[in-house]
Amino acid sequence: MKLTPLRWLVKNLSTLLLAFVLAVIVWVSAVWAADPNEPNVLTRNIPIEFIGQSPNLQVMGSPQSSVSLTLNAPSSVWKELNNNLESVRAWVDLTSLEAGEYTLPVQIQIVPRLVRLVSQEPEEITVQLEPLVTQSFSVTMQLVGSPPTGYQASQPVIEPDAVVVTGPESSVSKVKEIHVSLDISGKTETIEMTLTPIPLDADGRNVSGLVITPEKVHVVVPINLLGGYRYVIVRPVTLGLVANGYKLTNIYVTPPGLVVFSSDPQLIENLPGYVETKAIDLINASDDFETLVELNLPEGVTAVGDPKVLIQVSVAAIESSLAVSLPVEIIGLTPGLQATASPLIVDVILSGPVRVLNSLKPSDIRVKVDLTGFDIGSYQLIPVVDFLPEGVTIVSILPSTIEVTVSQAPTPTITPTPGTTVVPAASQTPPATAAP
Repeated sequence: MKLTPLRWLVKNLSTLLLAFVLAVIVWVSAVWAADPNEPNVLTRNIPIEFIGQSPNLQVMGSPQSSVSLTLNAPSSVWKELNNNLESVRAWVDLTSLEAGEYTLPVQIQIVPRLVRLVSQEPEEITVQLEPLVTQSFSVTMQLVGSPPTGYQASQPVIEPDAVVVTGPESSVSKVKEIHVSLDISGKTETIEMTLTPIPLDADGRNVSGLVITPEKVHVVVPINLLGGYRYVIVRPVTLGLVANGYKLTNIYVTPPGLVVFSSDPQLIENLPGYVETKAIDLINASDDFETLVELNLPEGVTAVGDPKVLIQVSVAAIESSLAVSLPVEIIGLTPGLQATASPLIVDVILSGPVRVLNSLKPSDIRVKVDLTGFDIGSYQLIPVVDFLPEGVTIVSILPSTIEVTVSQAPTPTITPTPGTTVVPAASQTPPATAAP
């Protein structure tokens, strides 16, 4: 009897199912053999996120911030697990939680498929939640140091004079003062600065973990002179002239100004805005010098602090220029050679103190060309100036280069006379053609 396709399928269904299962097993075995699962510890720790946190609560302390994972995954997936920061995620759910302390599970999400979580450390963490509170505080100002004698600091002005502090209830409750400080030591003018308020507890220690609004305050500290005091400029007074050939270039006064006092305010008002020094002697000065000089104060007026000032006087030589025409000297020429320079004379322009230039003679200076090691030929050389007096410098040499031609020196002819012994030419010494 011939079987219909349906009856044949029913009769062989179990055989077909068995063959399919065996094929799947063989395929899975082949895939597993080609890309086997490997249990390993993830090379990076996964940061723990907090989700669902109420905006009115804050996580306190330092709960565990990351989790270490051991995973079982195909070898082809491990690279992605270790390098892709988004392949694994860890979080703790704070949804609907009120203030208090909780032990909560750390939940793990793994994006790549065929990865199994073997273990994690930790599996849960302890979280303490505390309500956030807001409180307003006045800003207090501390002035450090004091202005110089004769000056007084007035009451500081702070804008705004109050700030809002936001943070966990336990931290805000510790705040006893919002503090700013400013050092006014030695200040003689009104100070304007922007400062950062600092929350302090009862012991004067900084309370951390708080948000202060605004973050900065503007502070103005007026500093003014007291009655009977006045700040004046110091004007140096000189006597005589510096030495001939020199000039006065500058006078420095330290300090450039100072505070004076009088019990009679009218004397202070009558001052022209400056006080003079005793006369500074400049007669025949030829160099820089410094000296302490007393102030020439009106009767009834005194200086606050040191009544002397430091005077630094700068004196410099008056400089000019001088043009001198000098012959070119040749030195270092090899014996048996001769040399000629073109041009034979150069113009040397010098700069220096007038008194030195006026006393300078052409014979005091040499212009030379050193031919040590030079053989026969023509050369373009730079002449050198020697024996310049101190303070004198070369502005230029015209021309700046000269042509020197080196050639063989001629052998002199000697005519013998009766009673004269003739010396062979080879043993004769050529005459010198250049100054040493």
